[in-house]
This record gives sequence, structure tokens and C-alpha cells, in this order.
Amino acid sequence: MLKLREIIEYVFTEIPSVYLIVGSTLVFLFMGTLAFFIRAKAAKKPISPKRIILPPLFMSTGALMFVFEEFWVPLPQVIESVFVGLLFSLVLIKTTNFEVVEEKLYLKKSKTFLFILGGLLVFRVIAKLILSSTINVGELAGIFWILAFAMILPWRIGMLVKYYKLKNTRK
Repeated sequence: MLKLREIIEYVFTEIPSVYLIVGSTLVFLFMGTLAFFIRAKAAKKPISPKRIILPPLFMSTGALMFVFEEFWVPLPQVIESVFVGLLFSLVLIKTTNFEVVEEKLYLKKSKTFLFILGGLLVFRVIAKLILSSTINVGELAGIFWILAFAMILPWRIGMLVKYYKLKNTRK
């Protein structure tokens, strides 16, 4: 049985980077579309602290990619990715609101949020296509993971703060 290290080395040495970029972009677009549907379905259920906290917790397991050298990101790109992620998170925090329906808290439906999420998806695809000509695929994956985590973590913390503020003002 192949070891994970051997699989990663094979992928990064034997498969042309253009295939990796196209393949990962298609997977990303599929996952982004899936996120739209999951978000729409989730808005029909009351929100809870657990439902706010779990996504970044699950996503944090992706940091294990940095065990492998192919995914290492130089410090300047880490700083840039975190900065861009934090900027995007401010937009998400601002556009994420709650509403009270029958004494339960729900995410407020917002067309603005869907446009922002769609815009972020388009931005990521375009940035990936542009950057893939100068940055190797593994490093690019690391950069985008850092950016996404730096966006999702503060956004979810902001959601949690808003959740408890609204919950406490209702008492």
C-alpha cells in the first residue's frame, strides 16, 4: 500500500500542474455550489452556538497539509493571505445577521450575502488562475487554505458575538 508521502510526491512530480489547477478549480466550483445549497437549507433551521463553531473547527483539520513541504507557504504570503482573509471576513460579518422567529434565532436570508459569497468564489478562481503561473500548485493550495481560514474563523466568532448579543437582549 502506498504511503501518503509517496502519493503526494507522485501527484506533484508526475501530473502536469495544469491538470491539477483545472481539476482543483472544478472541485472548488462544485464545492462552492454545494455551499450555496447547504447555506439555503441551513437557513431553515434555528441557529445554535454549535452550528456556528463547528465549521471552522472541521476546517482546521486542513492545516495538516502543512506537514508536507509541498504545501509550505513563505511568511510574506502567509501575512498577505491572513490580511486578505481578514478583510473578506469583515464583509461577511457585516452582512450576516439573525432574526427571531417564534422565539428561535435564525440566520436572516440575505441576497447580498449570496452575491458576496458568489463574488468570493469568482475572485478565488480568477486569482488561482493568475497566480498558478508563478506559484506552484501545493503552495497555492496552502495560500488559499490560509486565506479561507483567516476569513471563516473571525466571521464565525463575529456570528457568535452577534448571536449572544441578540439572545441576551431577548431575556
